[in-house]
Amino acid sequence: MTAAADTPAPGNEHRARLLEGMARAVAAKGYADTTIADIVREASVSRRTFYENFADKAECLIALYEVASGNAIAVLRGAIDPHSDWQAQVEQAMGAYFGVLARNPVLLRTLFIDILGLGAPGLAARRRANQQLADLMLDVVNNRPGERLRKTPLQPTMAMAVVGGINEMVLQAIEQERAGDLQELVEPAAMLLRAAISAEF
Repeated sequence: MTAAADTPAPGNEHRARLLEGMARAVAAKGYADTTIADIVREASVSRRTFYENFADKAECLIALYEVASGNAIAVLRGAIDPHSDWQAQVEQAMGAYFGVLARNPVLLRTLFIDILGLGAPGLAARRRANQQLADLMLDVVNNRPGERLRKTPLQPTMAMAVVGGINEMVLQAIEQERAGDLQELVEPAAMLLRAAISAEF
């Protein structure tokens, strides 16, 4: 996971290292048992540097969540070829998305479950990520070159319903200790998206 831009500004480099340190610490111990001492040790920075970038562990987790979500969405976007067969493309994109999520089951649990324990700030971060996914879905489905014009574009509420359904499948897999088997969700997630698209024609 990369938490920084290609050429980070001086202050941003420390922030990027702290996010990497947070990711490593959480992957090793889980969020509840991760301390700020763990984070700064993994990041090879001082505790003072941590507090120059984040108010507390929760704020650091939210920043990590936003970076990880952005990376997953970038992978999903990169797997979409607007000129390929739509049916095959849905499964390929879903496979890429679930693949990046499954790379680290402990971190995945933190990003999908522990984030909700942070109250309103965590929920707001989750909603922003869900909105990015829904917006990507709307753009891809409603603006595919070479497709016949849709009588009714896929609506934002339907796109969000699909995102919510996929998230619930991931949460269920995490709770059942199947976070490493997310590829099993490709087919049902693709079926859900196809059903939503078909309903809008």
